[in-house]
Amino acid sequence: MNSLLSVISLAIQLYIWILIASVILSWLIAFNVINTRNQLVAIVADGLWRLTEPALRPIRNVLPNLGGLDISPVVLILLLIFVQSLIRRYQFGLPL
Repeated sequence: MNSLLSVISLAIQLYIWILIASVILSWLIAFNVINTRNQLVAIVADGLWRLTEPALRPIRNVLPNLGGLDISPVVLILLLIFVQSLIRRYQFGLPL
């Protein structure tokens, strides 16, 4: 059971890094630091969007419209950190 929880915790940590990479890439594209006409950039951006959008869309539907500010990745990262801490507490037998 501990090994399964370790794999789930590792997957959560990896997904957090994917979310961070997606946010940074979206900023770089928005400020025209990198160009999406480059095929490699377009492929990476599309892959990150396909990985993160299914988890971010329900959060965006619940959050109020803040104009151009999208805080859904922050909310998702905080939720994932919370779930990861619950998994670690259960894994090491700590009280909730």
